[in-house]
Amino acid sequence: MKKRKIGRITGYTFLAFLLILFVCIGYVTLILPGIPVPDLKVALTPARIARGAYLANHVAVCVDCHSTRDWSKFSGPLVPGTEGKGGEKFDHSMGLPGEFYSSNITPYKLAGWSDGEIYRAIVSGVGKGNRPLFPVMPYAYYRNLATEDVYSIIAYIRTLPSIESLPPGSKADFPVNIIMHTFPQRENPMVLPLKSDTVNYGKYLVSVAACKDCHTLFVNNKPDEKMAFAGGREFKMPAGLLVTPNITPDKETGIGSWSKMDFVTRFKTYDPSTFSPRTLEKGDLMTVKPWMMYAGMDTSDLAAIYTYLKTLKPVRNVISRWTPFPK
Repeated sequence: MKKRKIGRITGYTFLAFLLILFVCIGYVTLILPGIPVPDLKVALTPARIARGAYLANHVAVCVDCHSTRDWSKFSGPLVPGTEGKGGEKFDHSMGLPGEFYSSNITPYKLAGWSDGEIYRAIVSGVGKGNRPLFPVMPYAYYRNLATEDVYSIIAYIRTLPSIESLPPGSKADFPVNIIMHTFPQRENPMVLPLKSDTVNYGKYLVSVAACKDCHTLFVNNKPDEKMAFAGGREFKMPAGLLVTPNITPDKETGIGSWSKMDFVTRFKTYDPSTFSPRTLEKGDLMTVKPWMMYAGMDTSDLAAIYTYLKTLKPVRNVISRWTPFPK
């Protein structure tokens, strides 16, 4: 009798656990993220459109992921005429827990979206229907965008040529498809620093450009904060393994020995007006970094980024940047 009673108690406990588990899963998947859509109408002023074009093409580089890139050439330059059409694939080969496709952000897709819905997607990572977005788009950084800069990006993408394109839907693996409902957060906008406040303005640009996201070692799909900006994140390319470099001011393994001019020139080398990306041979160095887009940044902005990076704690981290796969 005592064993039966213990068995019943164990069974009830297990059923209670399952009930609690199902309730929790139901709450997470049906209620979260639960971030409301702001009541918002963005005026498409020339100043906003120009600022948005600058941010979306050269700093936050939204157009980079939401277009078609020619991966047969160094740095994967954009295919002209595909700006904003979406369809770029991010999957297990990149160490991601699922198969994700960038969405169409031209008016063909966004005509049915309110400005508030676009705003929420950018800064919080929530799509239509309370759908969480996987942070391939680094909205954890975009949530810190100055509010006016978000308005500018919205104004700019509203002016993109409409391209008829319907990329496949993204699918996260279990249990990430449940956990990702907890990823989105409310916006936490920074006040846009004055350009004269070089360090803080550079910090703002570094956040907008999500430099930390690529230049930090990831362990189990999470950034190792002890290695922030010290490089080490791996990207499996078709021809080899790319490892991002150290951009802390460590003199031996980072940018500590670089001058401001060295840093600016590194970006400006890839100015599309003077640089033509080569077609790659098997085993050639390849990078996911859209150098030709970043080359369009103002020289003063690049200098501000350098100035901020030089204030970071130096972290020694020897990187083997490129390892070609066996032919």
